[in-house]
Amino acid sequence: MEALAALADPTRRHILELLRGGERSAGEIAEAFPVSRPAISRHLRVLRESGLTTVRVDGQRRVYALDPAPLAELDAWLRPYRQFWSRRLDALDALLDPETGLKSATGLEPDMGPPRPAGPGEEPE
Repeated sequence: MEALAALADPTRRHILELLRGGERSAGEIAEAFPVSRPAISRHLRVLRESGLTTVRVDGQRRVYALDPAPLAELDAWLRPYRQFWSRRLDALDALLDPETGLKSATGLEPDMGPPRPAGPGEEPE
């Protein structure tokens, strides 16, 4: 589960987001970040070693691509835990009211604060 450790870093997650749009050279990836090229090179190495990216040589350039296989493995590992999220989202959905956007757990309308003052030509609430 090296992919999970690799994904813990926000810079590496951002690199994967860039690669979702297609292949990019190491230089193109590095240009998207305010850190040194050697720092991005280390992030690319971690992503490559975890299997999240593939690299091919094109002349003098290294071209990186996203490899979704480790993400599928991670998704399969997370699948049993989704039931917990689903239950909580269902409970939240039960509290939502299409009219007001929110209903308290007691079923009473939420306190929307004091009425707003009437404007010129309006009747007070």
